[in-house]
Amino acid sequence: MATTHTILVPVSSSACSMEALALACVVAKPRKARIYAVNVIEVLRSLPLDAQLDGAARRGEQVLRQAEEVASAQGYQVSAELLQAREAGQAIVDEARERSADVIVLGLPNRPVVGQFDMGKTAEFVLHNAPCEVWIVRQGTTGGLGFTTHGHEQEHA
Repeated sequence: MATTHTILVPVSSSACSMEALALACVVAKPRKARIYAVNVIEVLRSLPLDAQLDGAARRGEQVLRQAEEVASAQGYQVSAELLQAREAGQAIVDEARERSADVIVLGLPNRPVVGQFDMGKTAEFVLHNAPCEVWIVRQGTTGGLGFTTHGHEQEHA
């Protein structure tokens, strides 16, 4: 990837999504790229899409504040946005299109499933439908990514 101008990072309360954001900051800095961090609240079909989900909105805002802190620790500033959608994967793909993202950096937690690797429906949808590159930052089986953030190096598995 020669030039990256816009990076989209879906964030959640998982440590791996914050690691993905930290990695995006490291990549973005020399390229002077914009980073958009989004947290998606999935709204049940039984509710209107614009339903007031105060608890979920508070948690989402807290995740976005954490994302801003992670970026700040990397010496970078991100634009953070809370979205409500029926499906997180579709919202991420739509946001990537709307922002003309060059890459989506997606953190995947380690989800051990007997006999197979399961990336989850959101990541699978994004990989199949994204209008741009998708980078997967997968958490290792020991829980750490082995990536240096916040000035602290994690142990490698």
